[in-house]
Amino acid sequence: MQSRSAVSGNALFLSPEAPYPAVGGGALRSASLLEYLSHHYTVDAVLFAHSHSRAPASALPPGKVRRSIEIELRDHSRATAARALRNAKRLFLNRPPLFDRFSGRQQQVAAFAAGQTYAVAVVEHFWCAPYLEPLRSSAAKIILDLHNIESAWHASLAAVSKPTDALAHRRFSRAYQELEKQWLPRFHSILVASEADRQRILPLNRQVFVYPNAIPTIREAKRVEEDVIAFSGNLEFEPNRAAVAFFAAQVWPLLRSRFPALRWRIIGKNPDAVAKLVAHDSSIQLIGPVDDAVSYLARAKVAVVPILAGSGTRIKILEAWAAGTPVVSTTAGAEGLDAGDGRHLLLADSPSAFADGVTKLLRDPVLRARLGQAGQALCQERYTWQAAWSQLHSSGSL
Repeated sequence: MQSRSAVSGNALFLSPEAPYPAVGGGALRSASLLEYLSHHYTVDAVLFAHSHSRAPASALPPGKVRRSIEIELRDHSRATAARALRNAKRLFLNRPPLFDRFSGRQQQVAAFAAGQTYAVAVVEHFWCAPYLEPLRSSAAKIILDLHNIESAWHASLAAVSKPTDALAHRRFSRAYQELEKQWLPRFHSILVASEADRQRILPLNRQVFVYPNAIPTIREAKRVEEDVIAFSGNLEFEPNRAAVAFFAAQVWPLLRSRFPALRWRIIGKNPDAVAKLVAHDSSIQLIGPVDDAVSYLARAKVAVVPILAGSGTRIKILEAWAAGTPVVSTTAGAEGLDAGDGRHLLLADSPSAFADGVTKLLRDPVLRARLGQAGQALCQERYTWQAAWSQLHSSGSL
């Protein structure tokens, strides 16, 4: 990694999500790229501001960027009825979620970049792909960082959703496929979280590089095991909400019958999104957002990742590994990670198999320790920011 004194040239970083505080999967990925850019370039940032959140520029570490602009977004109600109405309108207009949310601010971006010369511009998320156009005259190359492949994300949710929701997801998947065909070939290069995602879009742009999801190097967490299993993540994110619903209805009852004293701890922001799913059981602890998920996971005997759909890779597994906590995951939850079943985690897809995997770990402290240590070693080797930066540097993609 270059020292700050070796920085030469300018870069622009555009993100619809606040990269700081670096808590949660999306923020951690965006923050890792901003950190990398700040070591190699003088950085300007375009950030989108949500009315209900802290101003994103104010959360940036001092000296991280030279100048920034916050683009205000119109207020969106999170009420169920309001969301349903928005999605009905999107279906009618064939405008998929979030792509419409972040559109239409090209003039503000163009004005901010006017008169500047950037060696590189990095655009976070496919939702912001159209901002390629106002950056063309200012940036020598423009790179798109895809946290997920949106068409694949919606298609996978369609496969596990109830019929009415599945219909919407299939429609949105097709809309995103058309938008991906339109925008992905225009970028100089594209970053994705996994080889699986790279293969999904390689026909549209031959310059696709894997930049793995990663976490900052974290001092080894002190493990003090409680009689707890844990799930972590943004609970408003649909795959996480579906995972909680699946586990609560089909896996947790099996575990409760075997381990009456066991508690299930759910950690993450937007806890109201799953509150009704777990309100019936006092042994389920809905913690809400925390500043340090790793320290909470270090107190659990097992981290559960019952993800049924999505793309990209799961930061929640990396944080559990960093804590030295063994993981039981679905195959979908572990997609994209270079991890072996029985070596770094346990894989299980049916409710009974998932309950059996958790049971095996709860009853075998030696196996818990072995898998926790193996996951921790793999995380330190492959999935820290420094490891990801080395891969990014060696690929020549940025």
